[in-house]
Parts: sequence; C-alpha cells; structure tokens
Amino acid sequence: MVQAVTNLPERVDDAAAVHHWLAQVTPRYDANGRRLLADAVEQTLACHGSALLETGETAVRHRLAAADLLFGLRMDAETLCAALLQGCLGDAGSDAAALEARFGPVVARLSADLARIEQLTRLEYVAEGGKRAERNRAAHEENLRRMLLGMAEDVRVMLVVLADRLQWLRRGKHLSRARQLELADDTRRVYAPLANRLGVWQLKWELEDLALRAAEPEAYMRIAKALAERRDERQRYIGAVLEQLRAELARAGIAAEVTGRAKHIYSIWRKMQRKGVDIDQIFDLRAVRIMVDDVPACYSALGVVHGLWAHIPSEFDDYIATPKGNNYQSLHTAVLGPEDKPLEVQIRTRAMHEHAEYGVAAHWAYKEAKAHDPELQRRIVSMRHWLSHAGDAEPDEQAARQPSTDLAPTSIYVLTPQSKVVELPRGATPLDFAYAIHSEIGHRCRGARVDGRMVPLTHQLKSGETVTIITQKNAQPSRDWLSVHHGYMVTSRARNRVRQWFKQQDFDRHLAEGRVALEREITRLGIDAAPQLERLAERFNLKSGDDLLAAIGRGDVAAGQVARQVGEPRAERREAPDELPPSRPSAAVPEAGRRGAVVVEGVDDLMTQMAACCRPVPHDKLVGYVSVGRGVIVHRRNCREILNLPEAERARLVQVSWADQPAQAGYPVAVVLSAADRKGLLRDISSALADADANVLGSDTRTDPSNDIAHMRFTVQVTDAEHLERIIARLKQLPDVLSVARAQ
Repeated sequence: MVQAVTNLPERVDDAAAVHHWLAQVTPRYDANGRRLLADAVEQTLACHGSALLETGETAVRHRLAAADLLFGLRMDAETLCAALLQGCLGDAGSDAAALEARFGPVVARLSADLARIEQLTRLEYVAEGGKRAERNRAAHEENLRRMLLGMAEDVRVMLVVLADRLQWLRRGKHLSRARQLELADDTRRVYAPLANRLGVWQLKWELEDLALRAAEPEAYMRIAKALAERRDERQRYIGAVLEQLRAELARAGIAAEVTGRAKHIYSIWRKMQRKGVDIDQIFDLRAVRIMVDDVPACYSALGVVHGLWAHIPSEFDDYIATPKGNNYQSLHTAVLGPEDKPLEVQIRTRAMHEHAEYGVAAHWAYKEAKAHDPELQRRIVSMRHWLSHAGDAEPDEQAARQPSTDLAPTSIYVLTPQSKVVELPRGATPLDFAYAIHSEIGHRCRGARVDGRMVPLTHQLKSGETVTIITQKNAQPSRDWLSVHHGYMVTSRARNRVRQWFKQQDFDRHLAEGRVALEREITRLGIDAAPQLERLAERFNLKSGDDLLAAIGRGDVAAGQVARQVGEPRAERREAPDELPPSRPSAAVPEAGRRGAVVVEGVDDLMTQMAACCRPVPHDKLVGYVSVGRGVIVHRRNCREILNLPEAERARLVQVSWADQPAQAGYPVAVVLSAADRKGLLRDISSALADADANVLGSDTRTDPSNDIAHMRFTVQVTDAEHLERIIARLKQLPDVLSVARAQ
C-alpha cells in the first residue's frame, strides 16, 4: 500500500510544524538557502493564516507537505520556496515585485508560472457520448498536458504542481465521493502521465496508486491483500536479490550496474485489466534491471541469472535480436527467485538504456501510444536529463545548476471560453485562433478578449490564456490580414481560409464570364452538341456545372479544353488529301493585305496551305514546297520534312514570306513537355496555358512508371511566334517541370 514519508509532525499547530520542518530540512542547504526557506515559511504563515482546505487540512500544512515532497526529491531551496509561496502571489506584500526583491528573480518567476497554472486546475471537458467524443476528450487531455509543459519553461514548476496534486490525493479520504472521483480522474488522465514523461517515478507511482484507491477502492484493496506483504517488505526482498546478483556477476567477471523495484499496485491492476488475468499470472511484481557495457555481456549476464534461478520459459523475450518497432532493445526474462517468488529481470547495455529512457523508445512514448513529436520530445529529454542529475549536486552547487531556459517550446496552448485547449505555433494571434476554431468565426471576427481584456488582432498569444473572439454577423475579412508586414496571422490555415473567401466572393461574376467564354469557344469550333456541364465537372474534379463555369471564368480551366470535351468540331485543321476537287486557286489564296497571310515570291494568285508537320506561325522563317494538286505547302525552314528532303525534290522549294501586317488569326502548334509526375500537375499546366491566353486544341499524356516522369504533348492555338514563346516560358516556371519545347 501507499505509505507517505514526511518530516512533518502530527497533531501540532502550524507554527510548531513550521519550526520542526525547518529544523529537519535546512541543514542540507547553504546559508542563503536557509534564509530563503525561513522567509518563505514566514510569508506563507502571513499569507494563509488559519485558512482550511476542503480536506480539513490547513493551507499552511498543505504547502509544507508539498515542499517536503520536493525535499525528498533533493530539489534546491528555490523550488521549495516556490511550493511554500504557491497561492500567495497577488496578496498584500506578495506581488511580483515584492517577491523578486525578497526571494530573487527565480522564485518570482516560478511563482508567476504557478499562479497561471493554478487557474487551469479546474478545467473540464464536456462532449457528446460515443467514440468520437472519447477521441476528442483524449486529444483535449493530451493538449492540456502539453500546455502545462509549455507554460512551465522551468521544469521545477511542474514538480511543484505534481507535489501539490499528490498532497491533495493523500488527504483525499476526507473529501466527498464526487470530489475524490474528480481528483482521481484528472490525476490518471493528466498528472500521472506528466510525471511519467518527466521520469519522476517516486511521484508517478504514488499518484497512480492513490488515484486507483480513490476511484476503485475495492480493486485496490483486493490487490493489496493478494500481495500479502507490505511494500517495504517487497523492497527488502528486492534488496536481497540485488546483493546476490551483484556478487554472482562480479564472480563471473561481468561489470554491471544492478537496480530493482517492486511493482506498484496501479501497475499490477492495469496489467491485469490489459491481459485479462488474475494476479497470480503477473510475473513482474518484483523486477530488477542489469546494465552492462556491450551486447555479449548481456547474454553472459542472462546465463548468470538462469544459473541462479529456474526461468519461466513462456516469459522470455529477446528484444536485442528482434527490437520493437520503436527500436527498443533489451532482454526480458522471468525466473522463480528466492522463496520461489516470481522475479522479472531486464538486461540491456547502457546505450540501450539511454535510448529507452530519452530516445523515441522512451517509456512514456510507447506506453501512451502518442504520435512522435520531435519538439516535445526535445524539451522532455532536456527536463529529464536535468532532473536525473539535480539531486546529485551538493547544496552549495544547486543554485548554479539551473535548468536550461533556452529550450522554449515552439507551440503555445490557449483556451476557448469552454476550456477547450487549442494548439497554435508560437507567435500566433487571435485571428489564427479564430480560424483554428472555425472558418466562419474567423471571417466574422472583429475583435478579441484575452483573459477578459480587449487586445488588438495582432496580439501574440501566450500559453494558458483564454481567448474570446468577438464577431459581427455581416463582418468580412480584410485584405490587410494577408499582409505579412501587418502581422495579423502566422498560420497557413488562416491565410488559406482568407484567400479562399476572397476567391469565392467573385463567384457570380466568374460564373457569368465562364458561361460566355464556353459558349463562344463552342461556337468558334463549330461544335453542335450541347454541353453536359454536370458530367464535364466530374472530369475536372469539380462538384457542379456552376463550379466548372466559374473555374473557366477565373482562368483555372481553359474554355477550349472544356469545349473539346463537349463534342467534335465540324471541321478540323488538318492537311488536305492528295487529291483536291477542282477550285479556283485564288479562292484559297489569302489577300496580301490580310492579317496572317503569306506571300509566295514571284507568283500571284497561288493556292497555299500550312504544313501539319511543323505548323508555322507568324514570324517563323518559311519555305514553300510546290506539291502536285495541292498548291504550295508552307513549312518552317528548320522543319524536319524540309531538311530531310531528297536532293531531286529540292527544285520544288520556293521562297515564302509573311505579309507585312502581323497575324491575329489562330495557328495550331504542338508543344512537348516533360515533368515529374505529381498530383495536380495537369491542373497547374491548364492554369498556366489559360494565363498565357492559349487555347488547347488537343492533348496527349503518358507517364513512364519506371521513373514517374510524365510526357505530354499539347496542341495549342497561338497568334504568332512571340505568343508561343510566352506560353513556353510560362510552362517552364511551373514546379517539377523538366523541359518544354516546340515539337519538331
């Protein structure tokens, strides 16, 4: 069972208890530490007087008990002072300035952090029933734990909080049944996991045992009776086992560090619940750990253990040869130790132990099954390293062993008026908070209160603050919110929601423009079919036909691309057949003054047509090939068909040039593109083509599965060579595009 160890006398008044306690603890500290503690208890007596708590204990006795717990952890005098002064900040003579003048900046800072955390000790989370509500509550509790760690940049603050909670549980039998259940529930969900993460086993075990005693008194007593021995007796048993093991390992020439523990009642109960077994099937009620220098020594030590006691075959696990998923490594075995009592033995190297305690395999990480958070782990590792060595320092060195304060958290945790915890990045503002709650709250935000005080929307929030958003029914976002220089928002979620809002405001205008653009393109191409907008919207991953038309109006989707999906044009631009019906040549010849026309040197009234292989556009250098029955076929000078023309056919080439005026008519040109295949690539390309005012007449896409490279060929309509260059330049600017060129 849980037994409290205390330096406080029973049945004496507070003043006598204070003097007795000081006499017991102050010899450990230097002169300055003794002075601080004497001043702190004096301030505590003045602050709390004879005030009583719910437990029937005086507030002074409660503070002394919490400080005594920290004394047992070998904490410095400043930490004990912060525990004694908890709840005094703000009283007469106990404001921040007065505390700093009397006790120094460290105690003042610890007291301020404790005052902020004390406001959160009554947080409740109310949600609907069901699995989703349980997940929401679990997320709330995890955020609450993170918030407490985030507010306590000095780990000693959390030790004071845990010691205070433990003293409440020690006196819990004097509380009402409802209050006992509330304390037990909060302890198991929030405070014991915090002690576990920080590696403060002395507090963790007692917190869990007392919480179980309050919540499940019958189960607690049943396990306690089944153990049939007191905890200190089990500790003595472990001590005898350790002596025997150390002697045998030394005799075998194995350098080892051997430690042990007796499993506490809550841990036994939890394993019984998880495995669905009775206590006689739990083999690690008593456990020892052996740490050696290397892996061969692990197996040598295992041989020593199995040579001493008979092992239980079903209880052996080799996590060195087969590590756990989090790379946890150790040898686990169970034996029948002295007096035929089951004994668990863990054997590992010191490097394995360091990884298990401080790395991603850390006990709290896999026991609580939380997603890995590198930033949180970094801070917890720093705290645990400091705590593991804080008690080793001599009293006159403790003042110099201050916890590192340069590991400030990158996240903050703030509260809604309903006490829901919201995680935000450091530097977040009320607008970031509003959009984290709901987009509509962000859109209609017109002000904010932090802890009941009006603040500007650029105010940087701090962990533990309660934020209330003031909204107006017809309020709208401001474009100034998107300005980085104004500092209204730091989260991408908030920025994206504002951008989307402005994008939606022009929906009706974009809808009308898109409908006109699509109808114009369908008419230009001579398509007779009526557009099935709902079906076409699905092809473009849009919800409705109106969304498709609005996307055309915004330029997100090209009108020509959609029109081609409606139906086939009545007449395609393609090479004429070898035999053309007789016609007046002049009918096919553009007038010299017509925009986009070509002129064949020395010949008037001659039929010409553009070659389909190279598709010339205005300002390309041209050459003509006199065909049989088809007039002059106009090519680009660097066209492969012309370059590979047999010598005998070159006599058919004639000089061709563009007319004087620039062309405005559309000319089809093939463009080839290679890009790393990714989601949204085709959408980005379509948007770029629309931005360049290029109408897509056709497309062909294939992806090479061996290297995930997409190869695309587009036929686009351009007005001249300069227009084509703009299109290619725009496509080259897209992310993941490897090459863009005009097809040869």
